[in-house]
Amino acid sequence: MAEASENAAPTPTSAPPPPVPAPAPATSSAPPKSGIPPGYDLDAKWDACLDLSIRRVAYSSLAGAFGGLLLFRSPTTRWASVALGAGVGIGAAYTECSYLFNGAPPKLSPKGEDK
Repeated sequence: MAEASENAAPTPTSAPPPPVPAPAPATSSAPPKSGIPPGYDLDAKWDACLDLSIRRVAYSSLAGAFGGLLLFRSPTTRWASVALGAGVGIGAAYTECSYLFNGAPPKLSPKGEDK
């Protein structure tokens, strides 16, 4: 009779409840903002300035190198064109960064149009 108890159907048990869905994440996955107004956020200004400076200097140096390869034969003049391109890139980056940090310069109107 011991064999009969092994083959017997198991007693019905209640099924586990369905899993509860996890709460939906926030709609934006961006990190929380620090609450600093954009005009006073120096970290963002420095990040933008460094990114802009690196890109302007690199692109203008490459343009100077390409122009030097096409136009000049001497290595000295080729390097001079690279230096000129890098200088133009540094100047453009400096101007744009000064606008970022100090704001746009005041608009100057010709005399007589102030009214």
